[in-house]
Amino acid sequence: MKKKFLLFIGLVLFIIWMIWGNVSIAETHFTISDEKVPKSFDGFKITHLSDIHDRDLRQALTQALVDENPDIVVITGDLIDSSEPDIEQAVELVEHLQGIAPVYYVTGNHEAWSGKYRLLEDKLLATGVHILDDDRIELGKDNESIVLMGVQDPSFQTESQMLNEEGAVIETTLKTLSDDSDIYRILLSHRPELFDVYVHNQIDLVLSGHAHGGQFRLPIIGGLIAPNQGLFPKYTAGVYEEDNTRMFVSKGLGHSIIPIRFNNRAELIFIELQSE
Repeated sequence: MKKKFLLFIGLVLFIIWMIWGNVSIAETHFTISDEKVPKSFDGFKITHLSDIHDRDLRQALTQALVDENPDIVVITGDLIDSSEPDIEQAVELVEHLQGIAPVYYVTGNHEAWSGKYRLLEDKLLATGVHILDDDRIELGKDNESIVLMGVQDPSFQTESQMLNEEGAVIETTLKTLSDDSDIYRILLSHRPELFDVYVHNQIDLVLSGHAHGGQFRLPIIGGLIAPNQGLFPKYTAGVYEEDNTRMFVSKGLGHSIIPIRFNNRAELIFIELQSE
């Protein structure tokens, strides 16, 4: 009888833990020190959101962002979900974020799959959001600057998917966006699996998503499955470094094809730049 009672209590606690893990949001803070970061950008704060998938986050994010007081907010794709895109809710969220800090956005595969991206794009532009699909912008401060670049998700180019040439598409775009200056460069790109391309193009900082943390996270093993990476994916969450490139992969904030997370809470990332 006692054993059954303990099993029942354990099951109840597990269910509560699972529910909590699927509705709550973890806050992750990172500090990046780099000699290329200009002195005037020392302490510059970036809030990174990804893979929202139509989730209504206005109330959930407000206090955290107000407390952090970021200089910019970036969204790295899948703002909407292709299965039933809620354009109005997505736009309302971005408008809300714009009231806290300037918002910079790039597309993900779900924007391409939705068939409604042009409508979303028009409405987002009307809010004043900066869409950086295959574009770059210099952020200036006290006569110094850093570059913020973004790439459109390769899903918009059907041919690149059929021929498995997503990396080549991004490589070509980055060559047009980059220059030979020693300016600190931040890239917004939905796809973490293309890390080698970002390293090859000597990007200083990459902010990405897409992997949903591997969906189910297991001790020691980490993420179990991710789109475009398959089973036991390499790039699912946290920081990856090679040469002088750092990539931060968000676990994302919403749900998509697989509606359940395991040991893998939704994530809101705060990054602070420091000049060495």
